[in-house]
Formats: sequence, structure tokens, C-alpha cells
Amino acid sequence: MSNNTVDPLIRLLDAADLRPGAQELRARTYDLLELAPGTSVVDVGCGAGRAVNEIAERGVQAIGVDLSEEMISVARARWPHADFHVADAYADAEMAGYRADKVFHDLADVPEALGEAARVLAPGGRIVLLGQDWDTFVIDSDHPELTRTIVWSRADMVANPRAARRYRNVLIDAGFTDVRVEVHTGVFSDTAMLPMLTGIAEAAFSAGAVSREEHDVWVEDQRERAGQGRMFLALPLFLAAARRR
Repeated sequence: MSNNTVDPLIRLLDAADLRPGAQELRARTYDLLELAPGTSVVDVGCGAGRAVNEIAERGVQAIGVDLSEEMISVARARWPHADFHVADAYADAEMAGYRADKVFHDLADVPEALGEAARVLAPGGRIVLLGQDWDTFVIDSDHPELTRTIVWSRADMVANPRAARRYRNVLIDAGFTDVRVEVHTGVFSDTAMLPMLTGIAEAAFSAGAVSREEHDVWVEDQRERAGQGRMFLALPLFLAAARRR
């Protein structure tokens, strides 16, 4: 991943992390891990490392892993006292907690990932998954049919776009117990998440799902809405927690 790719992604992640309610939602994931001070948790797909730092502030040994060397470099620069590794999983077992935020939609083999989570966790350890369903972006637009085309086209580019709606069943299938699911909806009405909307429109155009003219009309509508404080984007986020046998 090039710096030109990472920098916009980090800006978008930072904007999402700093929106109203985001910190509270992250805190909810930490609470559901039920971690006592001195125990350990792995944050898989940790990105720029904000969650790892926040978990560590609770007196928990937090380890962040991510496939992106650039992301880990940013995380280490931001949180030099935290523990980060370039990896797709964590080698050690007997962890008290496993957390994955907006990760499972990128995985082609979710059962394999949950098998790895079970391997890492100690008996009774907690797993917490958070993510959006890529089919259910709710966007106000003067062009609803075009909006559906753009959203679904972007979803089709994701390895596992409906992974979040399946959290409960895949956790049950993997042998986890005490499975609970919550839904938390983020609502955006200004320019902070406009790059996300223009990005999904550009992806739909690149895939041939919409024409350049359709792309331009839709993006201009969203830019005007954002400039007037009238953009409406709602993202339902599914939060699942369970326990390893």
C-alpha cells in the first residue's frame, strides 16, 4: 500500500474515530471484552492503533496486529509505548480477549478467522467483532435508484460485504457461547465523511456500474448537501460479543 493510498485512508479513519459517539462505541467494545487489569487482548486489524492505546490505558496488555506496514508505522509513531506487529494474526495463545473492528468484511474465509480467534483465546476468553454491512448504507439523495446502484456496486467489491449481519450465526457455528449482538447507527450530515461517498461513487464508475455523467450528477448532489449541512449518511454498525468455551 503506497503512502498516497494510506494517507487518505488514515484521514478518513481519523474522521470516523473522532465523530460524536465514536469514542463511546469503542468503549462499549472494550467493556464487552470484560478484561481485568493485567490481562491481555489482541486487536486484529488495528490500523493506526487508537483502540490499542485506549485499551492499554485501562491497565490491560493490548497488542495490535495489522497486515499493513504503513499502518503499523503510523501506530508506532502515534503510540510509541504500545505493542504493534505487522501480521494477520497473533502467534501466542491464552489471550483473554480478541477484538476486530471493521475487519471481517475483508476476509474471504470467516470460519478460518474465527478458528484462529479460538486458538488465540484462553478458555472463557471473550471475542468482540464490530463492523458495517456494506449493503445497508443509508444515503439521502435526489437520485435513489442511482444511489442503490452505487451502494450495491461498491458492496460487490468487498470480499465479504454482509459479514456483519452474520456475526451471530458464524460465532455460534464456530462454537462460541453467550453470543450477543447490538446495532449502533452512526449518522453523518457534514463534510467529514464526504470522501467516503465520493469514493464509493468513483468505485462504481470504475466498475462500469454507472456512467461518468451519472457519477458526476450524484457526487455533485452529495457535495451540495454536505456544503449546506444537509448530507445524510447513516451507517448501521453491528457489534457482536461471545465467549470461547
